[in-house]
Amino acid sequence: MLMKQILLLLIALFSGFDCYAQNWDINTLKKINGIDNEFVTGYSKTISNTEPVIAVGVPLILGTYALLNKDHDLLSDAVYIGTSVAEAVVITSGIKYAVDRERPFERYPDLIEKRESVSSPSFPSAHTATAFSLVTSLSIRYPKWYIIAPGYLWACSVGFSRMNRGVHYPSDVIAGAAIGSGCAVVNVYVNKWLNELLFEKNHTRLVSY
Repeated sequence: MLMKQILLLLIALFSGFDCYAQNWDINTLKKINGIDNEFVTGYSKTISNTEPVIAVGVPLILGTYALLNKDHDLLSDAVYIGTSVAEAVVITSGIKYAVDRERPFERYPDLIEKRESVSSPSFPSAHTATAFSLVTSLSIRYPKWYIIAPGYLWACSVGFSRMNRGVHYPSDVIAGAAIGSGCAVVNVYVNKWLNELLFEKNHTRLVSY
């Protein structure tokens, strides 16, 4: 009897928390999506569109420059950064279709304005994940304020833009940021193995802390 009461209490608490979380998610999104002045919507569109170009372009440019100049250290960095971004893409894509969450403009068409056409599931935000994966990996390899500060400003702007455009909930963005940052951190250790596999040990600067 006591166990049954405890179980019912836990279910009630969980249900109440879940309801609160859902309300916070949509209420917060409604406020961010509701910012519709020309500057903010234009900024959001631009930042959102820069994400795939920058996330792919930065490691590609670093890798190309390293190969042309036979810079093994820089090539090692490019591989680490590029694989961190790639891991974020793979993981978020898998979670998206496993969870299969509706986009906010689909579930709440009367509350959320759709400013971008997307067809994939909502959770988590792949744009945010790859942005944070790129910036975190760059910050780990090059821990300078002039990389960290503007980098995270851009990554946070990507997350904001996805909400302002009505295609992601705050929880999607938070999860994306956590996944992207986590991929960059975990990949520090994965990259050690890649360095040993791809480069000669005497020409490679292994990631070490």
